[in-house]
Amino acid sequence: MHLSENEGIENKTFVVTGGLGFVGSALCLELVRRGARRVRAFDFRPESPWSDDLRRQGVTCIRGDVSKKQDVVKALDGADCVFHLASYGMSGKEMLQYGRVDEININGTCHVLDACLEHGVSRLVYVSTYNVVFGGKEIVNGNEALPYFPLDDHVDPYGRSKSIAEQLVLKCNGRPFKERKGRFYSCAIRPAAIYGPGEERHLPRILKLAKLGLVPFKIGPTNVKSDWVYLDNLVLALLLASMGLLDDIPGREEQPIAAGQAYFISDGYPVNTFEFIRPLLKSLDYDLPKLSLAVPHALFLGKLFWFFYSLLYPLLSRRWLPQPLILPAEVYKVGVTHYFSFLKAKEELGYSPVVSPREGMAATIAYWKERKRRTVDGPTIYTWLFVVIGMSMLTCAACMPDIGPVPLFRAINLFFLRSIEIVRVVFLLSVAAHVGEAVYAWQLARKIDPVNARGWFWQTLALGIFSLRFLLKRAKT
Repeated sequence: MHLSENEGIENKTFVVTGGLGFVGSALCLELVRRGARRVRAFDFRPESPWSDDLRRQGVTCIRGDVSKKQDVVKALDGADCVFHLASYGMSGKEMLQYGRVDEININGTCHVLDACLEHGVSRLVYVSTYNVVFGGKEIVNGNEALPYFPLDDHVDPYGRSKSIAEQLVLKCNGRPFKERKGRFYSCAIRPAAIYGPGEERHLPRILKLAKLGLVPFKIGPTNVKSDWVYLDNLVLALLLASMGLLDDIPGREEQPIAAGQAYFISDGYPVNTFEFIRPLLKSLDYDLPKLSLAVPHALFLGKLFWFFYSLLYPLLSRRWLPQPLILPAEVYKVGVTHYFSFLKAKEELGYSPVVSPREGMAATIAYWKERKRRTVDGPTIYTWLFVVIGMSMLTCAACMPDIGPVPLFRAINLFFLRSIEIVRVVFLLSVAAHVGEAVYAWQLARKIDPVNARGWFWQTLALGIFSLRFLLKRAKT
């Protein structure tokens, strides 16, 4: 496919669902740069890290829910092309909201299709996922001829829902419009794991766990490989896919080349996931995984964790429930080889990565180093546990009456400190040290990391009140 750089973009109106997200915002800005007449970012969120920049560049931000048909129909009115990126349930806590996953990914896609047909939108590019064909079985240099993974065998609702949605999108291809001439054309882009400066799904979660010291092992052997795709490469593929759906190219009277097709998109360099993130972790001074865990063992832990997490999720506040550490679907993603050829996208769309993995990772590292410079890292989870358990035992030994396990804690403290007076002195010194540390951290956070300063303030206040109460109690006795 040989078209000009801005073919089908200049003076056209575009709608990007999920337009305030990482990929959606970059796509909107690129459409503006290439001369689009109007670009609408349709998103459930009112704001995002990119929303101000989008508005400055003339992008219209529309708040709405793809699961509500009236919102979708209103947003797509007058559009020439739609990029459907909105999705739900890819990772973390979202994966447990089965109903919401289907509501957004399946029902939302149906609403987009209905709105396109109602308004006569001739082009729809759907952003799918590798998981429509991958479900835990090794795939080496796969291509688009692979069959869909059986729906009943998916280990997570996200992959299943995206598979259903993609099939709906491709089956609607070629349908005639009801009230105007022409036909509706659609295609699907199946991107690899996405990375780049500002990515908000994969890397932040990995780095948060690494910061706490909760990435102790690698899953699977070192020869396991999977694909990644840099943001700019994916945006280019989406634009080329939209051009591949044009039906008004002179000399082409047959169906557009991309109509009804699916395309795998990646950087073209399969790599072990842990080796891929190693430079990033190392640049931020976070510990690299040193131990290895076989896939069957990780899968067992994942299923066990998934079971207990599913039980706790409805009972506990979603705000306080931590992000899942190991999930079955993620075990497969990092522990089983699965990578695909983008040859079809190259031959039919003209896709070729414009940013190499080395350049992409360098840009990502620079972003995260700057972000870390503006924040304050706390201790690892192991330090927290040591301090919490140690202070709890010391408090029980110094202050509490002989109830429950207190005598045992007091005996342990006396074994090392010899007398109750020394235990109490050590307790007071420890409290003073923690208060001093908290005050210092609070002052530092106010200068460097204002977002977390409030947390340090409350920690300082709590320790101060506790220590003051204890000192007053000891003074009375």
